[in-house]
Amino acid sequence: MDAYDEGSKARHLPDGPDGSLPEGPASAGSTLDSTPCADQESTDQESTDQESVPQHHDSQAPTVQAPGPQVSGPQAPTADPPVPVPTPTGIASLPLRSQIVAALALAVVAVVACVHLGMVFLHVAPSNTVTKQHGRAIDDWIYPEFEQNWKLFAPNPLQQNIDVQVRAQVRGADGGITETGWYDLSALDGAAIDGNLLPSHTQQNELRRAWDFYIGTHDNDNHPVGLRGDLSQRYLRRIVVLRLDREGAGGKGAVVESVQVRSRTTNVPPPKWSEEQVSDTPVLRELPWWTVPEEDVTDARTEASAG
Repeated sequence: MDAYDEGSKARHLPDGPDGSLPEGPASAGSTLDSTPCADQESTDQESTDQESVPQHHDSQAPTVQAPGPQVSGPQAPTADPPVPVPTPTGIASLPLRSQIVAALALAVVAVVACVHLGMVFLHVAPSNTVTKQHGRAIDDWIYPEFEQNWKLFAPNPLQQNIDVQVRAQVRGADGGITETGWYDLSALDGAAIDGNLLPSHTQQNELRRAWDFYIGTHDNDNHPVGLRGDLSQRYLRRIVVLRLDREGAGGKGAVVESVQVRSRTTNVPPPKWSEEQVSDTPVLRELPWWTVPEEDVTDARTEASAG
């Protein structure tokens, strides 16, 4: 035990008589052993100090700009300016109810336009199954406002002036029958159109269309051709009776008993530079006398009083 104790003391206690470390290799080794311990304690103290002080990462550190010239370098991205919202225009700018009304109106216009184009196409197209089955409906849509013909185009454009004229036998207030002179109805329409910026469709086309309708359904001897001959005659007769009543034929109180219609056709003279030769003599075509029924006279007076 004493030997162990002594050995233990010799190992752990200083060997010098005053308790100091002996000089020599052993003392140098002790010094080397104690230096890491001191360094370790210093390192531990610095670690503790660093943990107690909050550290800021470079990316999170607040940036303080000192006044003065700016130094070029990487800068933080700036936000894009707000994009202005475009203001709606047209139908989109209207309230919802107005948008619905406008959409319905456009739909109706589109449907009517498609129907009209289809009717005009069927009218000018050659005879086919559709026109044979629905020809009357097509004609009712086209005539008289949207008539289509080729008289303005080649090969034979219309080069004639056609005047429709009428005269009448009227019964006066005393019961006597007198015959009026010829009324140039086409010239009267032309005078009403001349200088008028907005002439009516009646002034421009009613009489002309009635005459074209008649000659298209009658032969040169004024015999009806087809089922529409009688209709065209009654249509033309009612128009001329209305015009005679408007012009006051026979005087006040006179009643139209019968009428006679004729056409006076003259060729349009060619231009001076043309070598074409045409006759300038008018060509007359007189129709037979037509008895005027009472309903035609009544309708003419009713329409004239309403106008």
